Amino acid sequence: MPQRLALGHVQAPGHRRVGGQPVQADQGAAGAQALAGDALATATVAATVAALIPLSAAAASAAAASASGATASASGATASADGSYQGLPNGTKQAKTLVIGVDGTRYDKLLTADAPNLKALMAGGLTATGNLYANPLAPTLSGPGWSTIATGAWPDKHQVKDNAFTGARFDLFPDFATRLENADPTNSTLVIGSWNPITANVFNGRADLRIPESENDAKTAADAADYLAHGNPDTTFLHFDEVDEAGHAHGGTSPEYAAAIHSVDALVGQVVQAVKSRPAYGSEDWLITVTTDHGHTDAGGHGGNSADERQTFLIADGTGYTPGSRRYDVKPVDIAPTVLKHQGAPVDPAWKLDGQPIDEITPDAFDTLRPSLQTRVDETGIPATVKGWTHTPPAGWSIDDSRMPSGGVTEWRGWAFATDEFWTATQLGQSRETNVRARNVFAVADSDEWDDKAHGAGQFDSTLVSPACPVTGRSRGTLSFATNYKIDGPQTGDLYVVFDNGAPQLVKSYRSDLNTVEQLPVTIPAAATTARFQFRYTGTNSAFWTVDQVTFTTS
Repeated sequence: MPQRLALGHVQAPGHRRVGGQPVQADQGAAGAQALAGDALATATVAATVAALIPLSAAAASAAAASASGATASASGATASADGSYQGLPNGTKQAKTLVIGVDGTRYDKLLTADAPNLKALMAGGLTATGNLYANPLAPTLSGPGWSTIATGAWPDKHQVKDNAFTGARFDLFPDFATRLENADPTNSTLVIGSWNPITANVFNGRADLRIPESENDAKTAADAADYLAHGNPDTTFLHFDEVDEAGHAHGGTSPEYAAAIHSVDALVGQVVQAVKSRPAYGSEDWLITVTTDHGHTDAGGHGGNSADERQTFLIADGTGYTPGSRRYDVKPVDIAPTVLKHQGAPVDPAWKLDGQPIDEITPDAFDTLRPSLQTRVDETGIPATVKGWTHTPPAGWSIDDSRMPSGGVTEWRGWAFATDEFWTATQLGQSRETNVRARNVFAVADSDEWDDKAHGAGQFDSTLVSPACPVTGRSRGTLSFATNYKIDGPQTGDLYVVFDNGAPQLVKSYRSDLNTVEQLPVTIPAAATTARFQFRYTGTNSAFWTVDQVTFTTS
């Protein structure tokens, strides 16, 4: 029987396991790209909306009515003989999912806004915060953001890099509504988007009904409430755009931005109340999630790599989510697989998604360090109150710095453990923002930052050592870990395995950029009883190596 050593995984506190508006980015060339992309996307929608959306005559009628401004009202509207409602097929699932996207919403401003409905969902379930990518993976624009949420893959896989969707690989990484329809055509799937590319580009596959609302959030809410209260969708995605519009027009710290959050919050309340008004609501298993695609700068705009543009959040309210709980290891890519699992469509490993169902995400040993993280020492550009690094490893792990020269930047002298919000703030625009596959606290060796302060002669040379893994009676193993290896000068990365007290044996050398989750085979000698893994990094003012979620499975 296979055994899996998680190298220190623990269960998250308080979590029960259960069975835009056209973008005007403020970053020079990125802004020009965003504007061009939005113009193309809008033109594409205008030219093709009739061809893209309808999947049936009834669906075509409903979409046309929506696009012309007519409201799908419950007044006088009843379900058809087959149970369909206003062009939406009758659902068959007891499990139901509603995903609400609120474009361009900063989490820090949500917390201070008058938003009782969103905060009620937070109080009733899980809230997770984290950071998005930035260039060169993709800019913080709506096209990449919503594509990441819909597909469960990061931009280096779905290949949406702007709002023109040029080169998108939705054939390889389709939206979750399409995957649900592929798994079971009796699923009833509904997509309603204030930003028209949501229905024309992001969810461009097999959803039963897609309704573009042309920047009309009030109509988005009214149509969604009508379908949810009087129809029977199994899975619904809806998108609001007003907050993003306010950010572009007035800035992320403006009263208008806060007012827009309040306005959309009321629309969220309208939609949630429609769910709760359903006659069968008491016997249904509802999962309601809320998320955003990016944030905004104080002055307004996005597309860059600042913390205010990159921070994102996810709210999940439903069975199994402890009221008021908080996590730091849940990512936007986890929404799609969470929806799929909730709706009875297990994720196939062959899909190569980056996300996982939330109830399957297990914090690792590095995450236990969060309460003991420290504030800055030499990194004066990081706010003095931000805690985000330590050299003290978790139980069983160790760091060999015997080859490290003295001096250098204290935080990065040898392998360290850090959070994204601390590490990326050391210096923006050097690809640290691409470390999206790490979750919460991760291990990092950064020769570039270490070299920014005088140090003794020699290169950065430090080794991270895992706990001993029992391997008695086992012949094969697989070492898995998330990694981002980036080169910008003389640098090496070498991974070794040590059986018992033997000599290190090379598992893999890293000499080129790599951002992935590794699955490395390891042959176990017949007489071996334990295995340790060593991650040795050397560099001369080069870049970095990150490691996270290390597990060793044997058989």
